[in-house]
Amino acid sequence: MNILLEFFVVTFRVLWAFVLAAAKWLVRPKEKSVAGQVCLITGAGSGLGRLFALEFARRRALLVLWDINTQSNEETAGMVRHIYREMAEEAAAAAPGVAGDGEKDVLPHCNLQVYTYTCDVGKRENVYLTAERVRKEVGEVSLLVNNAGVVSGHHLLECPDELIERTMMVNCHAHFWTTKAFLPKMLEMNHGHIVTVASSLGLFSTAGVEDYCASKFGAVGFHESLSHELKAAEKDGIKTTLVCPYLVDTGMFRGCRIRKEIEPFLPPLKPEYCVKQAMRAILTDQPMICTPRLMYMVTFMKSILPFEAVVCMYRFLGADKCMYPFIAQRKQATNNNEAKNGI
Repeated sequence: MNILLEFFVVTFRVLWAFVLAAAKWLVRPKEKSVAGQVCLITGAGSGLGRLFALEFARRRALLVLWDINTQSNEETAGMVRHIYREMAEEAAAAAPGVAGDGEKDVLPHCNLQVYTYTCDVGKRENVYLTAERVRKEVGEVSLLVNNAGVVSGHHLLECPDELIERTMMVNCHAHFWTTKAFLPKMLEMNHGHIVTVASSLGLFSTAGVEDYCASKFGAVGFHESLSHELKAAEKDGIKTTLVCPYLVDTGMFRGCRIRKEIEPFLPPLKPEYCVKQAMRAILTDQPMICTPRLMYMVTFMKSILPFEAVVCMYRFLGADKCMYPFIAQRKQATNNNEAKNGI
């Protein structure tokens, strides 16, 4: 094709993409069904991972929960089973012999199950072995939610090398291992969905959490490259969603503060709100979701403004040293724990 003609075709497609994106603001896309599909969530024992598990359970997915903490993972499983029982009771209370809505006929409530596995996603061999167990005991995974994350809470020069490596392994490298474990079958079936729970700190950074920012930037880069690879392979049946929330009130960054005059306009996100927004994006095959929407603007401004202008903006918002109170609290807690144990 003549390059000039091709240029006009590409221009039209780009403009059409804007039109479609605008239309989705006006007409909410229909959410897809995940009933009966195997959904694996890493870091399911607490925080966002637990809330994702509960949301997928309400949509009647078969849950596979991974976490390094066996007890908290089982607690999440108990909550999921409670939701399954409630749905079964509601189905039993309905008039017998009456046909359901179609979707309920496909998967009876008695078939809903939750499986728990203790897995350290920061260890490659552990991921591959656990993934093989999942395939044998549950089946092939259709929805992969890479959610597990850790934070060291130290300034760079005070952070032990082992903690830096741990942050990179769990927050970034684990996405490679889990995806390599479950993507082959998705490619074979041309069906699946990979969700990367990253952070706004994977789009723009701040001082004091270099290892965390680097790990989340890595997760974002991995996700974007994987999405392009799937498009290049014309595997349009495999969807990807990147989740980049602002500070979420899960306790992970307890003590983090921006400028007090600005904080009422940009408070930490409620975990439930964050997950509901992410679920809407996942179930409508949205490629990326930033919460709140202001994060899109911050990312755009960071991309076009000179670095010194970004520094000025950070200082005005109090975002330049927002992690310092959090780091101080972590350091104090560590010192207290060492003193208590006589170290």
